Amino acid sequence: MAAAWVLRAGGCYRRHPLASASSSASSGSGRAAERGERPDSVGLGFRPPPHSHSDWIGPPDKHSNLRPVIFYVPPEESALERRLREARQEAQASNQRFWARHNRAFRQEKEEFIYSRLKAKGLEMRDESGQKATLSAEEMADFYKDFLSKNLKKHLQYNREMCLPWTRAPLIHNW
Repeated sequence: MAAAWVLRAGGCYRRHPLASASSSASSGSGRAAERGERPDSVGLGFRPPPHSHSDWIGPPDKHSNLRPVIFYVPPEESALERRLREARQEAQASNQRFWARHNRAFRQEKEEFIYSRLKAKGLEMRDESGQKATLSAEEMADFYKDFLSKNLKKHLQYNREMCLPWTRAPLIHNW
C-alpha cells in the first residue's frame, strides 16, 4: 500500500503509509453488520449501499456542522489498518463532540448578547411586525471578537490535542 498524506483534525497533514488516496470517501457499515458489530451509520440518517468498497461522507451534522464519515472496513483488514481506521473514527468522534459543544455555546451566548443589547436600547426581540430584531454589523463584531477571545484557550487546546499526537508519533514504514 502506498503512503499518502492524511488530513488530521485541526488542519494538520501527516504522511501515513496506510492511508491510500482511494480511501477518502466510503462505508463499512454493511460489513460491520455482517460481523455482528454496530454499523457506523446508526443515527447518521444515511447508509451506504452494502456493495460499497469506499468511505462514505454524509451530510453536515446539524449540531457540529461536520460531515460524518462512515469508514469502509475491508473483509481482511490487517491489525495495522484497523488501528488506523479506529484512530480516524476516534478523531471524528472527538471533533464531533468539540464542535457540537462549541456551536451550542456560541448560539446561546449570541442570543444572550443580542437580548442584552436590545434590552439596553429599550427594544424587544421582535419588532411590531413580528420580525426578529437585529443588531448592526459593528455590534455583532464586538460579540464575535469577545467570543473568540474568551474561547482562545479552548481552541489552542483543541489544536494541540488534534495535531501534536501525529507530530510525535513515529511513522510505521510497512511498504
